[in-house]
Amino acid sequence: MKKIDIYIIRKFLGTFFFALAMIVLIAIVFDLSEKMDDFLDKQAPFRAVIFDYYLNFIPWFANLFSNLFVFISVIIFTSQMAQNSEFIAILSSGVSFKRILVPYFIAAAIITMFTFSLGNYIIPSANKVRLEFQDAYMKGAGVRIGAMDIHRQISPGIYIYIESYNSSREVGYKISIEKFKNNRLVSKLNADMMTWDSITEKWIVQNYYIRNFDETKESIVSGIRLDTSLRMHPNDFKKKKEIVEAMNKDELNEYIEEQKLMGTPEVVNSEIEKYSRIANPFATFILTLIGVSLSARKSKGGMGINIGIGIFLSFSYILFMKFATTFAINGTFSAMFSVWIPNIIYAIISIGLYFSAPK
Repeated sequence: MKKIDIYIIRKFLGTFFFALAMIVLIAIVFDLSEKMDDFLDKQAPFRAVIFDYYLNFIPWFANLFSNLFVFISVIIFTSQMAQNSEFIAILSSGVSFKRILVPYFIAAAIITMFTFSLGNYIIPSANKVRLEFQDAYMKGAGVRIGAMDIHRQISPGIYIYIESYNSSREVGYKISIEKFKNNRLVSKLNADMMTWDSITEKWIVQNYYIRNFDETKESIVSGIRLDTSLRMHPNDFKKKKEIVEAMNKDELNEYIEEQKLMGTPEVVNSEIEKYSRIANPFATFILTLIGVSLSARKSKGGMGINIGIGIFLSFSYILFMKFATTFAINGTFSAMFSVWIPNIIYAIISIGLYFSAPK
């Protein structure tokens, strides 16, 4: 590697990690001021606040805004180099613009590996501790206290419908369980309610009747109480929206397969989380190319114009990234394609900006 490569890599990584550290410190100050009352009311231990919450809050927050600060970092130090006529000197010495991009992409690869490792391996385990702390010491744990119109496949060929479920009481109302064999309905259970018995760890169905079907006749069985061994647990209804954030790659894949088997609509959110962990780190290369292409030209207005354009494009990318996921939630596109739409569009923009950049 030449000195100019090392110089650009150091500038890139130094600016990125410094800017990220500053925003993390600011976020901690604001978060602490907002949650101080919760910590005092719940008498959260000082050690738990530091090591269980904020030590695990840092990687999550850093990864959340890493793409934004990749873009801003490239804009800042590249604009500074352009204003100092450093690119004019480099290009005049016979180095092509394409060659100048090499150290940028080396630094981008380092950041990509950093964010990929955070998102897939470090943050999930950190989130488990952070979310447990929030459950114990913070108001509004995010647990659903109820659900309506639940349709699930609890095991192959067995489907359940629950009209409404109360998580605090662990009671489901208006139950229907259908059992199929060779694509033929063989039995159907209807009941007024079912409750969870924490001692036997079984569901107790109350006021039920069962219709059994065979090829020639139908029989009906009814009763007041029936102990079942359904493959469901009350925790299945109490899971937080952030539960997938606390799963590593293997756990998330297994959870998605389980959700597909049960037919839950939440599987889309899990798939979005899965594909985002790959698409977001890859965006580092796209945002780097956009940032260099915008900032390498010396501007009469100084760095301010480039920084303004960079902030606008970075926020538009993040906004579009959040908006694109609604395509998957609404069933318009698959989760994978919806997550990658912003990268595809901004990759095209980055290529156009590259060809218009000074050579």
